[in-house]
Amino acid sequence: MLLLVLRALVFVVVLPGAVLVYIPNRILAAGSALPSFDLGWFRLIGWVPIALGVAVLVWCWVGFVIEGRGTPAPYDPPRQLVTGQLYRWVRNPMYVALVIVLLGESVAFQSLALLAYTGVVWLACHLFVVLYEEPALHRRFGAAYDTYRGQVPRWLPRFRRSGDGTGATEAPGRPPPHGQT
Repeated sequence: MLLLVLRALVFVVVLPGAVLVYIPNRILAAGSALPSFDLGWFRLIGWVPIALGVAVLVWCWVGFVIEGRGTPAPYDPPRQLVTGQLYRWVRNPMYVALVIVLLGESVAFQSLALLAYTGVVWLACHLFVVLYEEPALHRRFGAAYDTYRGQVPRWLPRFRRSGDGTGATEAPGRPPPHGQT
């Protein structure tokens, strides 16, 4: 288990570290040559999605190690299909979290260049998911992945009424909590 955690940490430091820290830092270092916008104190609100996105990333990385018995890295994939926790709501919460963090950085640092970079990252994630990840998961997990893919949306969660009149929602494709029908 320790080796698995170390392998996951290597991936976490390299790829998300580059996408969320190193490249944005290089963009911001270009400084005055790039367009920006002035939000005044409102820019502080950008730290909320940064914190939320980082929390989601950590939650997902832990889920990959515990539930999937692997890492999020394509070269060291999980042994089990990860469908629990946040993966009950969307199939790609880590990519959603990356974009949320980058949107927060765009606001916090008042940078149109970071906002454009966020769009490029989202497009790259989308193409990676559609062209590589989904076909690879289908080959690896077969019908289990196909069922999961049919029940859980790729990017944005679908909220359904529970039907009990409380207005509570449940994750798609999952039975209601114990005691509720």
